[in-house]
Amino acid sequence: MTEPRPLIGIGLMLLAMSILPFIDVLAKFLGQAGLPIVLVVWARAVFGSLVTLPFALRAAGPAALRPENPFQHLGRALLLFSATFCFFEALKYLPIADALAIFFVNPLVITALSALVLRETVGPRRWAAVAFGFLGTLVIIRPGLVEMNPGTLLALAAGFALGSYFVMTRAMAARAEASVLTFQTNIIGSALLTALLPLVWQAPTVPQWLMLIGIGLIATLGHLLITRAYVHAEASLLAPLAFTEIVMATILGWWYFGDWPDRWTFAGVTMLIASAVYISWRERQATARP
Repeated sequence: MTEPRPLIGIGLMLLAMSILPFIDVLAKFLGQAGLPIVLVVWARAVFGSLVTLPFALRAAGPAALRPENPFQHLGRALLLFSATFCFFEALKYLPIADALAIFFVNPLVITALSALVLRETVGPRRWAAVAFGFLGTLVIIRPGLVEMNPGTLLALAAGFALGSYFVMTRAMAARAEASVLTFQTNIIGSALLTALLPLVWQAPTVPQWLMLIGIGLIATLGHLLITRAYVHAEASLLAPLAFTEIVMATILGWWYFGDWPDRWTFAGVTMLIASAVYISWRERQATARP
């Protein structure tokens, strides 16, 4: 079992958050070009499997091809690729930064599930911070004040699915090498999505193939870093760091698509960040107690 080293976990999480928004840019380009999102998610899984296979074999040998708990890996794959599908669909309707802002409900889901599933201690103040964070999500969405966009519901569903995926990752990460976990999730997702391909197949162009490969490579590297981060640090400590992703996402959305969040989105994100930072601070306080 790897010895926990929180600073390394924090560094790995920050690095992952700085590269993952490039997936959103590529996915938005492909979605705008009319490529089926199932095909985009399939490519992310298949190319991810190919990239991680050598590392998984080196870490665990042939045992990497046989998951010890296949149903847990199946559940993890379903959560990850459901989140990916919903978020990529949301990008058809929303700017990247807006979709990501709503998607950032996932750190709050992580904190809640850390208490309910992982049995980590979450006191009343942190529950209040979770409630405040959800209020921030409502400020971004503004139900009843603006017309409900399908992308809003898709981004929200993606956030809940990914938060659940991260909690399952935390529960499994201490028992397996990061590359093995990532490979097994990708190969299971590849099998599931390949079964759906005949229903939506559309031949990509050469530039689209290159973008699909890029999505697979970036996603695999990002989730390898995240999986490794969860080996070194607790879920509730790493959760607030997910918000650093929105900085790069906002810059890329403005650079490539001319999108810039409105003041309500910034206000809601500020509430979400405040909530997550407070949760993280309370977690460190609780950990420091004898």
